[in-house]
Amino acid sequence: MTMLNKDMTLCISLSARPSNNGTRFHNHLYEALGLNWIYKAFAPTDLAQAIAGVRGLAIRGCAISMPYKEDVIALVDRMDPSARAIESVNTIVNDDGVLTAYNTDYTAIAQLLAGAGIDPAASVLLRGSGGMAKATVAAFRDAGFTDVTIVARNETAGRALAELYGFAWRPEVGDATANVIVNVTPIGMAGGTEADALAFPPPTIDAATVVFDVVALPAETPLIAAGRAAGKTVISGAEVATRQALEQFVLYTGIRPSAEQVRAAEEYMRAGA
Repeated sequence: MTMLNKDMTLCISLSARPSNNGTRFHNHLYEALGLNWIYKAFAPTDLAQAIAGVRGLAIRGCAISMPYKEDVIALVDRMDPSARAIESVNTIVNDDGVLTAYNTDYTAIAQLLAGAGIDPAASVLLRGSGGMAKATVAAFRDAGFTDVTIVARNETAGRALAELYGFAWRPEVGDATANVIVNVTPIGMAGGTEADALAFPPPTIDAATVVFDVVALPAETPLIAAGRAAGKTVISGAEVATRQALEQFVLYTGIRPSAEQVRAAEEYMRAGA
């Protein structure tokens, strides 16, 4: 990597439990493309102060992860349609002190759904109601899915998200099954209190044909491992992380790397997971 110097452009990420995924992906591409840039992950102790730092220190870009995707809305100047439509932010771009919020999670999930070739007539059971869930639900809706049930213990958030798109809500998974099951909660995330837990019970996994987990750390979550072992089609959070990080990279730098460069960055990212 290029030696640190005063002219370097800085990009960061803010997460309650930072991983090395974005750091390795972005820094690998900076080096491959000869850019005098650097990327660093942080776990903020004060979100408002962190965003003020982005503005005041001329930090070019800032990735936003759980649980800050909604809280950050009040701290930016502009909302791109990708973020405004779902009221969830995962990317901030700083243009001379003006902070514009975007959501590349939506783009990544939409691309993965299209690539997986899932029939929109399939039933979907989606667990979660936060900012990432908003992006995921919107992507399913826009892909033509209509039989979607939101599972969320928070009735207010769960019902609001379901009603926004004309979907159903239930407080617990219970004995519910669906063709496609999607985890959009921290269950199974490394470093969390439920790192070893399954987001769905075994009977629900067995009844599904597609298992989708947006948790990116570890790349093989308990849910993805169980789905793979059961012979299901799986979509991992690591895949989401790669695609959304690529779109962030383009927003920050204005450069779209080649497919070969992206594959190399993804391999480097996963090697350090």
